[in-house]
Order: sequence, then C-alpha cells, then structure tokens
Amino acid sequence: MRWEGQKLTADSAVPSTPALLPLAGLVRSVQTPEFAGITFHEVTAKSVLNRVPPTSSMPFSWTINPFRGCSHACVYCFARKTHSYLDLDTGLDFDAQLVVKINTTEVLARELARPSWKREHVALGTNTDPYQRAEGRYRLMPGIIEALADSGTPFSILTKGTLLARDLPLLKAAARSVTVGMGISLALVDPVLAEAIEPGTPAPKARLALISRLREAGLPCGVLAMPILPWLSDGDESLDRLFGALAAAGATGVTAGPLHLRPGSREWFMQWLAAHHPPLVPRYETLYRGGSYASKEYRDWLSGRIRFFRGKHGLTAGAGFFRNLSPAGRPEPVTAPPITAPGVVQTALF
Repeated sequence: MRWEGQKLTADSAVPSTPALLPLAGLVRSVQTPEFAGITFHEVTAKSVLNRVPPTSSMPFSWTINPFRGCSHACVYCFARKTHSYLDLDTGLDFDAQLVVKINTTEVLARELARPSWKREHVALGTNTDPYQRAEGRYRLMPGIIEALADSGTPFSILTKGTLLARDLPLLKAAARSVTVGMGISLALVDPVLAEAIEPGTPAPKARLALISRLREAGLPCGVLAMPILPWLSDGDESLDRLFGALAAAGATGVTAGPLHLRPGSREWFMQWLAAHHPPLVPRYETLYRGGSYASKEYRDWLSGRIRFFRGKHGLTAGAGFFRNLSPAGRPEPVTAPPITAPGVVQTALF
C-alpha cells in the first residue's frame, strides 16, 4: 500500500477508542493525509465467505464484506450496529475506524477451490459498501471479481460507489461466464438532502450517470431506492422526481421502501434529525414507537405511492440484482392517483 512509516503509535494518533488493539488478525493501523480523519485497521482474515443463516429471508446464501465500517457515513445505515461488536461506537467510529481484510483475495481463492463449494450465489454490498473510497487504495474488488468468475460462482454487487466504473471491463468479462447482478443504491436525488444525510457518498447525479454507464456496457442495473425518509423524501414531488430520474438513467428495476431504524442506527439518526429537523423528532418517535419499522399504516400508504410513481415511469417492481440479470417483473399500470393515509402525512411536502 506504500504506507510504510505511517503505522500508528500511541503518540501519533488519538483513536476515539483503543479497544481495537486486541482485534483478531490485526496487522497494523494506518492513517494517511489522503483520507483525513480515517483510521484503517488492516487485518488478515481466516475466512471471507459468510454463510447467511437458513432462516434469513435474503435471496442469497453467501456474502463477502472486505470492509467493516464505511466512510460513506450514511446517517441511517443499518450496519452501524456491527461496530459495537468491536467495542467501537456506532456513530463516528463506524464512519472513521475502518477494518480492512487485506488478504481477502487470497483467502477467497482458497475457499472457492474447496471441493465442497457448490457455487451458490454470493452477494457483495449487503453490509458495508465494497466500493467505498478505500477500495481505490486497497483494490480488493478486482481480485474478488476474478476469483468468483474463474470458479464459476454467480454474484451480485450493491453499491453507492462510482468507483465501480473502474471495474467495468472485469464485470463485462465475468458476465460472459457467470450470472452477474448489478445494483446501485440511490433513494435521494435532492443533492442538498443527500449531502446532509449521506456525506461521504458520490452525489446523486454521479450515481445516475453510473447506472447509465452500466446499461451502456450491456449490464442490467437494478436500483435499491431505500430508505424513503418520512416527511423528507416521501412527498409527491420527491417520489416523482426520483422514479423519473431512475427511468431516464435506464434502471432495469427498482425496489423502494421506508427508513428502518434499527438499534445502533436509530440513535445516530435521531441525533442527526434533532440537529437538522427538530420539529420532526416527535413525529418520528410516534411513527417508530413500535420498533425498527414505521407503523403499518404508514408502510401501506407509502407502498401505494411507490406503486403509482413506479408505474407512471414504466419501471418494474424489484431490483432483480440479487437473483439474476433480468428485471423482476413488468411495469405496473397507472390506475389511480397516490393515496394519503389519514393522520399520518400530507401529500405535499411541508
């Protein structure tokens, strides 16, 4: 990595918590001016293929996460809770104390070569983003893509990172031998709101351009339009603009849904909300008083609006990138205007 001489010592860095020192497989902790404010904890992993529990509803059996933590710093990220397992906080530490499995490619090649490997679908980007900025330095994804393709293993990638464009030639080559699913995470097209709540991600305009590049390269590209934010991005104008932009970019399918506030992310998001939109705090507390999910009334109401605007712009329901390369359905008919759930939200954004 050409970072020799930048190994952290007790005198050269002040991490928010020293608890990472006993981290299994820790090689060194590194800082560099190129990534101001971020500490990389380089580890060697014993295994990189993660088995999804059989009871899970996820449409894949295996995942790979070359990073833990994410510099995209999305305030709402559901994966924040995982940093607490390292005795790190789920707020700033998740954004700035990043664990990098530097031997991912080598370990993956060994695991894929086992006679017991059945070439089941492998999903990347289900926890933290494999194309966050650090990938530009560590270059783990090219080896991952090649190892999966060479072993005949189908895979999918979900990302907010425009760095994915670097690997388009590899992805096109892989798609000639295995099923490759591509998905872009994009739920906000308002650049101001996106910058406030997803401060480390490429701008919405850049991600829309990436969708178009994937389509031009002959790769279908689904979109995960989550989370839709109550009273911030769930208005008619916002949804119409979102689905219109996704259709214009060439998205082959869209899955959309409301914000989830799981433990670990809930506290961080509510802190952000109190700082930026204090009048919404009591509304969110009421809407999410039942737990991690918005009330059923709100979810049913939003589902109706999503169906309307998705159908209006001729988009299919379902992103399709976890299972296969084809769209997951047909465009939904535009049969009725959006409905408003009484007592939950008004059709127009305040």
